[in-house]
Amino acid sequence: MVLWAVLLNTIAGVKSADLSLIKAARSMGISKLSLFTKVILPGALPSIFTGIRLSATTSVLVLIAAEMLGANTGLGYALYFFQANVKPPETFAIVVVLALLGLGINYSLAALENRTFKYREELPGTGKTF
Repeated sequence: MVLWAVLLNTIAGVKSADLSLIKAARSMGISKLSLFTKVILPGALPSIFTGIRLSATTSVLVLIAAEMLGANTGLGYALYFFQANVKPPETFAIVVVLALLGLGINYSLAALENRTFKYREELPGTGKTF
């Protein structure tokens, strides 16, 4: 299920590789493997990383749903148990923990992405990269 986000973003990243860089590398006689590792892959990595971030979010949601349906331990089970037994404070506590878990995963992957792709240009006046 989470494979599709990575796969589709990888395909989009490879298709969006800078054609002028590919042509320049080919004109210099680069091998196909070197072309992939030195031109195409670095150009596609930001898109691949976006797919990884989307997949991480989806995998956490699927894990929680699976725990709610068929486990007898875990945060998903605890959420289902407290909700079924009408315990609002505990239910909201689990929801807050899940939200913090999701935010932590997302922000840690975003920080890793920003550290890895420092070479990207910033949009003027926004502080955001593209």
